[in-house]
Amino acid sequence: MDATTDKDPLVQEQIYNALCYLGESEPEEILNSCDEYLRQHDKLAYPHRVIVLKAMETVVKNNIALLDKSTAKEVIRDWQQAASNVLVAVGQRFINKVMEEVLTKFQPGILPHYFVMQTFANLSVSNGE
Repeated sequence: MDATTDKDPLVQEQIYNALCYLGESEPEEILNSCDEYLRQHDKLAYPHRVIVLKAMETVVKNNIALLDKSTAKEVIRDWQQAASNVLVAVGQRFINKVMEEVLTKFQPGILPHYFVMQTFANLSVSNGE
């Protein structure tokens, strides 16, 4: 997975495709490996983190019926946290665009999801003056 940091988009696409392909035969193993990789590389630049997250999303979508409930629950929490972190990182440069997207998740009469609120809070802290 270290090749996700390669600047060549073709290499990045190949890594994504390889993770998705491996995820077809061993979805839980790939999801756990991606999760562990993201935990070990918490300073990974967001474009490279997105590649791993997108692969995780594809593996989950394509294999949702095969996933153990505990794995699915853990992966969803970790995936949401990682996605929130990506939005906060992008927001350090493009705060208006990110805020615009996050605010679309607020619907009248509906309590926002925990990670929407956490992203909103982390955006305000990371961009506070």
